[in-house]
Amino acid sequence: MRGAVTSEVDGEARLRAVVGLAQAMAAAHTTREAVHSAAIGARSALGGNFAAISVWERELGRLRVLVNAGELAEGEREFPENEFYPVHEFPEITEFLHEQWARGGEPHAWVEIADGPRDGSGYYCHQRVSALRRRGRGSCVVAPIVLQGRAWGELYVARPVGAATFGRGDADFATVLAAVIAAGLAQSQRLEEARKLAFTDPLTGLGNRRAVDMRLDEALEDHRRQGTVVSLVVCDLNGLKKVNDTLGHAVGDRLLERFGSVLSLCGAMLPGALAARLGGDEFCLLEVGPSADEVVRVADELCLRASQLDMGEGVACGVASTGDPIGPIRTARRLFRLADAAQYRAKAARASKPVVAGREGGPDDPVVQLADAPPRVSSAERRHFRGRP
Repeated sequence: MRGAVTSEVDGEARLRAVVGLAQAMAAAHTTREAVHSAAIGARSALGGNFAAISVWERELGRLRVLVNAGELAEGEREFPENEFYPVHEFPEITEFLHEQWARGGEPHAWVEIADGPRDGSGYYCHQRVSALRRRGRGSCVVAPIVLQGRAWGELYVARPVGAATFGRGDADFATVLAAVIAAGLAQSQRLEEARKLAFTDPLTGLGNRRAVDMRLDEALEDHRRQGTVVSLVVCDLNGLKKVNDTLGHAVGDRLLERFGSVLSLCGAMLPGALAARLGGDEFCLLEVGPSADEVVRVADELCLRASQLDMGEGVACGVASTGDPIGPIRTARRLFRLADAAQYRAKAARASKPVVAGREGGPDDPVVQLADAPPRVSSAERRHFRGRP
């Protein structure tokens, strides 16, 4: 019978494949990259021409394909946006696996062939066999990926019609590969969580100063090379100390969270804006691309919404944009100084609208002059406008 021959890979080659897969996943910077590396590595290790990794979205009752690697059939995409399959069409991901665990066993891969079930091939799923035939594939091996004792998703590797079909030995090896992939995904998720914590303000969930510094350095490099407009909106939340002193710091924290939500909402009006809390009562929006006028309109909306909060006393808002006449911007510190100076003037004047650097008189703009004045405190500190006479 066609496909009766099972491919044989010697133990040393398989060991090299496992090590290579683990190393490729470890080198990935994101979970998406790790999943992509896993699919490519598993396809190569099992001698397939196609591999996919899917995640089981329990709350939606479906398997969602994260990546397809190799020879794609019509309609398949490497990183599909909407390729998913109802779990009830593939009951083995739930019923079969749980039955195995209930008997004290471990999740194990199984083989499907386009010609139908074969003795010893494992679990038979009509939908998978139909899919093999429809896509011109001769056989596949399916391995559950288990994280923290729960089925996370699956590894799927296929071979074309005419190639040697997968056998029991391949299923055993796929089980090992799935375990390696699970370990790699766990590591990748931990690293992503660590990166998120490193660049996130824990109270508001916005970006932190480190995130702003990194994004701003990249943005100014684009500005120097291509003239991309870079804008910075710096905000100082008014009345926070009064709230803390009269109502307590827990209420003050709620005010910070509320304003953080408003800032995030307004930032969403600009594509790709980074909303961040710099520390204390200081926040900012960093935007790359849109015109200075668009950024000022959003800053206007931010001031309006902040004034409508049931706590605090609104916000003092300053804007500095390379799209305005503020002189050459070669460093992030320069743009911050200009936005700070504009924000200081807004606070001193109790302005209900943002003050914009460069719009009060060209080269003689008082905001620009304030930004150019020598600092009164250590140059290592970014904020030095507070308390100026």
